[in-house]
Amino acid sequence: MKARCRRPIRSRQRAYELNSAEAVSCGERLVGLLEAYGIDTVFGIPGNHTVQLYRGLDNSSIRHISPRHEQGAAFMADGYARASGRPAACFLISGPGLGNAITPMMQALADSVPMLVVTAVAARRDLGMGEGRLHDVPDQSALAAQCSRFSHTLMDPEELPKVLARAFAVFSSARPGPVHIQIPLDVITQDAGAVSTVPWPPVLPPAANSDGLKTLAERLCDAETPMLLVGGGAVGAGAEIRELAERLDLPVVTTVNAKGLLPRGHPLLVGGSASLTTVRQMIAASDVVLAVGTEFGETDYDMLFLGELANPTWLARIDIDPAQMCRNQRPHLALCGDARQSLASLLSLLSPLSPLSLGSLPEDGGRKGSGAARVAATRAAMLTEKHWNTEIQAFFDDLQESLPGLCLVGDSTLPTYYAVWQYEACAERRYFHSATGGGTLGYALPAALGARRVLPEEVPVVALIGDGAAQFTFMELASAVQEKLPIIVLLWNNNGYREIREGMLADAITPIGVDIDAPDFVAAAIALGCFARRVASPDALPEALKEAQSKGIPAVLELPESAFLSGPVDSWY
Repeated sequence: MKARCRRPIRSRQRAYELNSAEAVSCGERLVGLLEAYGIDTVFGIPGNHTVQLYRGLDNSSIRHISPRHEQGAAFMADGYARASGRPAACFLISGPGLGNAITPMMQALADSVPMLVVTAVAARRDLGMGEGRLHDVPDQSALAAQCSRFSHTLMDPEELPKVLARAFAVFSSARPGPVHIQIPLDVITQDAGAVSTVPWPPVLPPAANSDGLKTLAERLCDAETPMLLVGGGAVGAGAEIRELAERLDLPVVTTVNAKGLLPRGHPLLVGGSASLTTVRQMIAASDVVLAVGTEFGETDYDMLFLGELANPTWLARIDIDPAQMCRNQRPHLALCGDARQSLASLLSLLSPLSPLSLGSLPEDGGRKGSGAARVAATRAAMLTEKHWNTEIQAFFDDLQESLPGLCLVGDSTLPTYYAVWQYEACAERRYFHSATGGGTLGYALPAALGARRVLPEEVPVVALIGDGAAQFTFMELASAVQEKLPIIVLLWNNNGYREIREGMLADAITPIGVDIDAPDFVAAAIALGCFARRVASPDALPEALKEAQSKGIPAVLELPESAFLSGPVDSWY
């Protein structure tokens, strides 16, 4: 592999010589502004095109974490943001550095995860010339724009405060996602001493239209069988979701990214997934459905390929992105606004103290059966579906009982497909995976490291990843050891790309490329400085989890699928 840090930076690419004690480069000013915006972590691998970004890091409070691959850097930033609700930054070299981060950026874009990706790019005089400069890409910004909310080339240090203000406006008041800023080599070193270090004021998120909310409040109060569909756009509005559900006795179905908005075991939590037939039947039987912060995407609403969800009898949608109102499900009422702000306004309309005074529901609410009874009936029916696996449910139960309050980070592996409808989190931001949305491999291990960086020590962080996906990012365990980020990796081993193999067989295709050799994961993890062991049976799992947690260092528990499942699972190909 070509070394990236050994070639000297050409002096002709400098706009000024860094020989003045008073000079402040654009790279230094960037670090100072990021610190002012509350960024406390940068994930990145220094390269000769980005060393000038590191000039200001040593005098800042920002912690730098070095992954073993740029893909790991962006996955770590993703996990950090999902666990905390705040963005982290990535510092990446031009060309291959950004290229390696495109897959994580795509996953973050699909799941609306905030992330600031800062890269170098060729000097201004060299942009678009195609003269074979190091890391040269014909149009790097165009590449990044496909997987970000926007990509900006910083042509002058004076632009920096405005561009960062735009980025943080996206993170705070619009549909979030990655933002890419690239800085030409000659701009990184320009004098930015006159550039303001005061961030622009934060952009507050909007609430939905008040007249529309009044219509929604009346509909919900008059409905006989209303319910809530809640997506990742509602994360941060857990208190409002719970109050609305409990006040109006509304059953709640959550997507993967909304797991935990109602805690596990809540009597109004349907759990499950709109991919299951029984949950779809419940939606069809509801006369009013309120969908908050959900795009009705295939991997949440049609994971089993049953066909498009039938349009509810009367559907209201609340979403911060107006474009989402015109995709997938057609609403009868479309309300554009932030979930928390909009639900808070809706709740005020439902209050007896409100000037509109819609009043409280009567004791029976005019409902056909209580919400909790409807939930209980649906949950009982879910257990009879062929895609409900009792052994996998026992695995999840053992995991949650052994590590109370854990944050579980999943990859595209067999248990996480079942987690879509069988795993319920203890709180919001305590479960996320890559099996929906972008559907990438290698996500869980580095994303768990990002979550570990920001979550309290008492919260166990667990990565659930398959043996095939683990080989994408296994070396990030070395980063975990070096950075003292203790996570538990549950490595579900079914000897290759098992799901794809089964899909090939189902389509009468001879399996090719799916039976891959794997290393001795336990030995490899120990060699990297981790605690590791194989778990021979489900009975041995609780003790192994507690032992791994007690070590205080990264741990790998290899779980042979054959030891945890007594037979083949039902496929959905």
